[in-house]
Amino acid sequence: MALAARTHLWSSDFLPELRLGLENLRAHKMRSALTMLGMIFGVAAVVAMLSIGAGAQQEVMAFIEQLGVRNLIVEAREAPDNQTLQKVRKLSAGLSFQDVRIIQANLDGIDAASPRKRFTPSKLIPRPVGGDIPVVYGVTPAYQKIANLQVASGRFFDDAETTAAAPVAVVGEAAAATLFGVEDPVGQYLKVNEQWFRVIGVAGPQLTVQSDVAGIPAQDRNNIIYVPLYASIFRLEDGQSAQKDEIDGIYLQMKPSADVPSAAALMRGVLDVAHRGAGDFTIVSPAELLAEQRRTQRIFEMVMVAIASISLLVGGIGIMNIMLASVLERTREIGVRRAIGARQRDVVRQFLIETTIISLSGGVIGILLGVGLSQLIGVLAGWSTIVTTASIVLAFGVSVAIGIVFGLYPAVRASRLDPVKALHYE
Repeated sequence: MALAARTHLWSSDFLPELRLGLENLRAHKMRSALTMLGMIFGVAAVVAMLSIGAGAQQEVMAFIEQLGVRNLIVEAREAPDNQTLQKVRKLSAGLSFQDVRIIQANLDGIDAASPRKRFTPSKLIPRPVGGDIPVVYGVTPAYQKIANLQVASGRFFDDAETTAAAPVAVVGEAAAATLFGVEDPVGQYLKVNEQWFRVIGVAGPQLTVQSDVAGIPAQDRNNIIYVPLYASIFRLEDGQSAQKDEIDGIYLQMKPSADVPSAAALMRGVLDVAHRGAGDFTIVSPAELLAEQRRTQRIFEMVMVAIASISLLVGGIGIMNIMLASVLERTREIGVRRAIGARQRDVVRQFLIETTIISLSGGVIGILLGVGLSQLIGVLAGWSTIVTTASIVLAFGVSVAIGIVFGLYPAVRASRLDPVKALHYE
């Protein structure tokens, strides 16, 4: 009974004021619409900016996760010019198989390791059609495990083929498409520079990014030709090998029990000593990158929300301005309501209902506009966008809160009007 009575009392007070608020807003359609614009654009900006940021961050984090949180990668750092290269060479001969042996001797918990020799072919047969020239990676079979490389068809080369420098190759799916079109590459031959290789497998799809990530150069990881490490060195080494590192990359996978950050620090110290501080290499720890990227994402989201909230703040100021003008226009109406028994809280509730309607309507339209903008930007700019529930709830909640906060002062001011003076107001 008590609950029914409270519900009846609430509906008898609230519903008439809700209808009155809607009628007042409809009576000034243009003014109400213009007041909503600030909330609409503010909410749309929050949703769109957070969706663009979430899409970009997720793409990078997915790429880092693909690198393997238990992996460590050493990348040779190329000298920008020959003079710098000569200075570096006086201190260090660059990455080499000796570095691999030093790392394996000093680092505990290594589960798998693979050196890498990378080439960009000067000549390829069949000629690539409709894409970039594939890059050649000379690696050992352990690379497949370290990089979590799946083989879509055929197989990966084995240790015996690596030791024998066998002329076999595994192509990425993009390389297979540009070299062989719709034909099955497995069993066919391709010529890299002056050497023929038999294709024995096609690698499955891998995530790629369009820019460098913490020392890892941007590379379409689907546009790669994998060959045995010694085949790349003995069959494809060019005449400028004296100016290049013996190898240009080292991939390590640590055991589940290993402390990856500590291993990265130890390996960095060991290689610094071996290279006499030449600074000709970069160590990439995906686990550290992932943690740093998550911290960056949180900061990025806070900055984006702060920037977009300026639009919501402007919208809130607009609501306050309009409601103050509405109080002046409706002074006699307020006086009449007070004279027939309306309490101060009734007047406050009436004006807060109107500001809440404005902020709620602006929030809903802004969310729809923000989702549409993020999708449109994703299509036109080719960016990955993700509209998250958190961004929608945040934008909507902030818009309603700002509407109520900025509508409170005009509502309180209206409730404090002297009923006698209000009745005589012209």
